[in-house]
Amino acid sequence: MSLLLETDDLGKSFGGLTAVADLNLAVPHGCVAGLMGPNGAGKTTVINLLSGLLRADRGRVLLDGVPMQGLPPHHIAAAGIARTYQNVRLFSGMTVLEQVMAGCFLRRGTSLMASFLGLPAARAAHRAVQSHALDLLDRVGMADRAEELAETLSYGEQRRIEIARALGSNPKLLLLDEPTAGMNAQESDGIGRLVHALRDGGMTVLMVEHNVRLVMDFCDRVTVMNFGRALANGTPAECMAHPDVQAAYFGRADDAERIRSLR
Repeated sequence: MSLLLETDDLGKSFGGLTAVADLNLAVPHGCVAGLMGPNGAGKTTVINLLSGLLRADRGRVLLDGVPMQGLPPHHIAAAGIARTYQNVRLFSGMTVLEQVMAGCFLRRGTSLMASFLGLPAARAAHRAVQSHALDLLDRVGMADRAEELAETLSYGEQRRIEIARALGSNPKLLLLDEPTAGMNAQESDGIGRLVHALRDGGMTVLMVEHNVRLVMDFCDRVTVMNFGRALANGTPAECMAHPDVQAAYFGRADDAERIRSLR
């Protein structure tokens, strides 16, 4: 299977603290990849490096073989990487539909002046973006809430809106930073099923997640980090059976029974 995303000895330090050290990731096309690790392992720093929010000190990031490191975030977004954040970041006072339309900025194709003057090309572009946003809301199961204020919806529903907004740029790779944080088991399973549906529709997903059961049930492959370094790569079962992973999560390499209880 060909690789969509590769990192080669990726590294980032903050002063004397190494947040990510010599990280090698390999994410094939059309899979759900998980990035796991205890708090402080460096997972969100990796997402920030991949999306261009932070610049790597060393190493390379390749998307379909094209170097991404050093590019500004909007160029990386245009190349095909979109992301969500640990905390839901929606715009206050905007409807669900408007939130998702805001994520479709790469599809507009008309000048600011044309939009300001309401020229026919701008009106047509607006209708096309609106139609695309409605399709994305249908894809995440939120089309019936399109005209409601996003801030009035539940936390789990706001997460789905944020995912739809990220899909607005037609990314090749979707980065999800703890998409089920703060959710109950039913809501988490719903996000897992949504991620599978996106994968089955051709999307590649890299998901930072603390929920071991979710990773075991919905990820095709996993990288486990600790102290900025990769401990294990492979299937979820292979990684969770690794003694270093068990020690990192539970303090004892032989605590497999506790791992099984999380499922």
